Amino acid sequence: MKCSSVITMGLLVVGSTVLGGAYLSFGQSDAGWTTLIDGAKGLENWDRVGDANWQVQDGAIVADKGKGGFLVSKNSYKDFQIRAEFWADHTTNSGIFIRCSNPKEITATNAYEVNIFDQRPEPIYGTGGIVNVAKVDPMPKAGGKWNTYEITAKGSQLTVVLNGVKTADVQDSKHAQGPFALQFGNGPKDAPGGVIKWRKVQIKPL
Repeated sequence: MKCSSVITMGLLVVGSTVLGGAYLSFGQSDAGWTTLIDGAKGLENWDRVGDANWQVQDGAIVADKGKGGFLVSKNSYKDFQIRAEFWADHTTNSGIFIRCSNPKEITATNAYEVNIFDQRPEPIYGTGGIVNVAKVDPMPKAGGKWNTYEITAKGSQLTVVLNGVKTADVQDSKHAQGPFALQFGNGPKDAPGGVIKWRKVQIKPL
């Protein structure tokens, strides 16, 4: 009986360590990760640019109205990894813009746009791609569910992983450093954009 109890306790310790490790691999601060959004927390960590109704809703940072806007990180980054959990509608036009050279006016030409746009008219640069830099074919779909982006920028090497699948792996040296930004955008011909929700956003300098 005592032996069984010891074994049971041992398994519980091992199990909690494994589960804890799985959680901490995404969120631990002592591994160098900085958490900018954690559920409903973190809106104060960003500068707002443009017109979007960023708000706390249902345990996430959400935008669903406006003419387009960004949450821009207060710090600038050169080499880094980003991990982000997001929920997008099927009509959502969003993305993570990295190495933004002008944080007051963010575009796909002065930053790298890691796209979230299932209905992009030119799908080769839609969800999973880097606009005008790394094509994606076939384009994965992110609409209607929670997704995880893992983005690595180290020198000229840019890598994007969506839900555990690598969607972009490219060399490009146009943009070397800058803040990163989370987008709420409109659709083609300025049609209203679908909702975007950010539940976890972390960055780790390399």
